[in-house]
Amino acid sequence: MFDMDNTLFDFVHAKILACTSIVDHLGRGDAHELFNYFRREIHGFENVENISDYLTDNDCFSQDIFLDCCRIYEEEKIRSVELYPDVESTLLELRSRNLLLGLLTDAEMRNARARLEKVGLYSLFDSLFTYDITGWKKPSHKTFAHALDAMGLKPHETLFVGDSLRRDIAPSKQLGMMAAYAVYGDRNSDRDRAPIKENPDLILNRFSDLLKVVMDE
Repeated sequence: MFDMDNTLFDFVHAKILACTSIVDHLGRGDAHELFNYFRREIHGFENVENISDYLTDNDCFSQDIFLDCCRIYEEEKIRSVELYPDVESTLLELRSRNLLLGLLTDAEMRNARARLEKVGLYSLFDSLFTYDITGWKKPSHKTFAHALDAMGLKPHETLFVGDSLRRDIAPSKQLGMMAAYAVYGDRNSDRDRAPIKENPDLILNRFSDLLKVVMDE
């Protein structure tokens, strides 16, 4: 079972490029400052109200400008999503070994599907679980339990792969799953990178390191 953003592709990079396009359109501001508005725990990491706040705080808000910036942001964000090396080939190899592949993300289905279709992975997963399906966000155990129950899996039968120690590794280990820490994709805040009591079973320096686990099995 996989996390999506920053585990399969560098979503932070895509969002920064989208913020850069907004700043270029405005002819003022700073892309990283705008990106940090999304990292606040006010509206949520996906919510375009963060753009509204940024425009207001920089004295350049109007409804027309806001709508233009939202359109630019969404278009550039999707255009900039690119898989990490060997993700598709690794997933295809795992499928060839008759392993069930699930994806559990805090994104809503419309956003998750758009990103997965952009990178050509939507059809590779047996199950896709999003926030609007489970009703809970990580690190809640409930969202992991929903995915496990829906796939008919026990925790000890499942390996969870994610880039966040707090939101992916800790809860999956607490539930009895194996956990692989995608360190290559960890671009989280200091809060999410703080040490945890539960150590990952595996540390992945690249996505294809998963194949070593399969070969060992």
